[in-house]
Amino acid sequence: MDLNVSSQPRARRERPKVVSLTDAAAERVREIMGKAEKPYAGLRVGVKNGGCAGQEYVLEYADTAGPLDEVVEDKGVTILVEPKAVLFLIGTVIDYDVTKLSAKFTFRNPNETDACGCGESVTIQPAQAD
Repeated sequence: MDLNVSSQPRARRERPKVVSLTDAAAERVREIMGKAEKPYAGLRVGVKNGGCAGQEYVLEYADTAGPLDEVVEDKGVTILVEPKAVLFLIGTVIDYDVTKLSAKFTFRNPNETDACGCGESVTIQPAQAD
């Protein structure tokens, strides 16, 4: 019985990005980072416990990439995803919305199952393998 197994490693397919940015979000991040008091390695994105729905998104400047950060390059922006947040953020699109009364980053996350009335916190289930 010949299984015809090659000893050559298979080429890995490119992994999908954990998060992505809309054009508006990328433009705003580039603008903010360009005005920062010093150069940063990128934008750190994460999730923390808090708020009435249980979890909150976190955006902050990142001085350096952590050894386990998921590094995403999108539209000229470096995004560093905290390791503990990866499964909660898979497939998330970050947008920047401007209305008459506010301007803010918003998250379209397929893993969200609930959100509080004020929009400051969410409930997120980790992504499941299909």
